Amino acid sequence: MKTALTIAGSDSSGGAGIQADLKTMLANGVYGMSAITALTAQNTTGVTAIMEVTPEFLKEELDNIFADIYPDAVKIGMVSSAALIQTIANSLREYHAANIVVDPVMVATSGARLISEDAIAALTQELLPLASVVTPNIPEAEVLSGITITNDKEMTEAARIISETYHCAVLCKGGHKINDASDLLYKDGQAQWFHGKRIPNPNTHGTGCTLSSAIASNLAKGFSLTDSVRRAKDYISGALEAMLDLGKGSGPMNHGFHLTGEFIRSAEDCQ
Repeated sequence: MKTALTIAGSDSSGGAGIQADLKTMLANGVYGMSAITALTAQNTTGVTAIMEVTPEFLKEELDNIFADIYPDAVKIGMVSSAALIQTIANSLREYHAANIVVDPVMVATSGARLISEDAIAALTQELLPLASVVTPNIPEAEVLSGITITNDKEMTEAARIISETYHCAVLCKGGHKINDASDLLYKDGQAQWFHGKRIPNPNTHGTGCTLSSAIASNLAKGFSLTDSVRRAKDYISGALEAMLDLGKGSGPMNHGFHLTGEFIRSAEDCQ
């Protein structure tokens, strides 16, 4: 069985972060492991508290994972401090990690910055050059490229700038009223669009975490980056189309929408 590691924060409501990543990895047929960067107290309506781990503890987590069950792919989610980012980068280099997917969670949908300027600097200088692919949304791509994105042409140009600057592939995610569910993969100087359909589901908590973890899972299984992106988009479409409706805010998706068998049946189903 192939393996994948997620390095990210914990979401107590289970819809994003480590919890979404591990569900996604299981659903995509790989053994998931986690190195937690922070604990969060949150639900579908918002986050009320965050407690970061220390760089020393994060290093212990990573050392134990790589020394025992070496991951075939690594997904990195939100890491809010420069010290933690440096710790991750050092460990990835030390253990020669491969198939690294970086979801650069930096900017909220509202446009508000989620991490400090020194953390952004560490992310761009230390992590992005190690990435196989980076998966920014529109606001994050604007920060990384330094240009404003309002149309297809600017989205392509931003992806090109990021790819050439940090020497990695870029999956620039649509949304934010630009291309809706269509994403742009830029690698090796070539741009490829992945067109999707807009699914009328307001429960989209954890979509970015889920997409990047699905890409990592497929890379771990030996699929090319192009095929991994396509399979990940198909998976997330299915999870959204399942129309799970939990919580009072923007709820989670059904990560196990395609799982079948005796052990997922309810007592009512068995009657």
